Amino acid sequence: MRVLVSACLLGDNCKYNGKNNRNEALLQRLQKHEVVRICPEVLGGLGVPRPCVELRDGVAWNQYGENVDAAFRTGVHKALEQIEGQQIDLVVLQSRSPTCGVKQIYDGTFSKRLIDGQGMLAAALAERGYRLVDVEDIDSVPEL
Repeated sequence: MRVLVSACLLGDNCKYNGKNNRNEALLQRLQKHEVVRICPEVLGGLGVPRPCVELRDGVAWNQYGENVDAAFRTGVHKALEQIEGQQIDLVVLQSRSPTCGVKQIYDGTFSKRLIDGQGMLAAALAERGYRLVDVEDIDSVPEL
């Protein structure tokens, strides 16, 4: 099985704060599978570390009020190009991320308030029919 995974979950230091979300349980489950790592924010040219970003009305804004939507959309486009033509059986993405959030994202006010919704990459992948799983729900995927 080929699994597309948020790079931060694999231990890549690509989060906005320069750190990662390494997930040992996920790494154990991925041992028998082919892994394709992805970080659309880095692909979009955003540095590490970088200001925190949230989506407001579908537009990416950083914590300083700067519109960074173009970089986010570029990153999503490049991520989609990167996997074009590949058979991706499952996608495991980082929770609540403005690019990768599968079920919830922050509301765009930088107040730590969550709303139902998807990050930009998650939405683009869902629209294209990929099977998405929030990393917090990996226990619900028996074949993983």
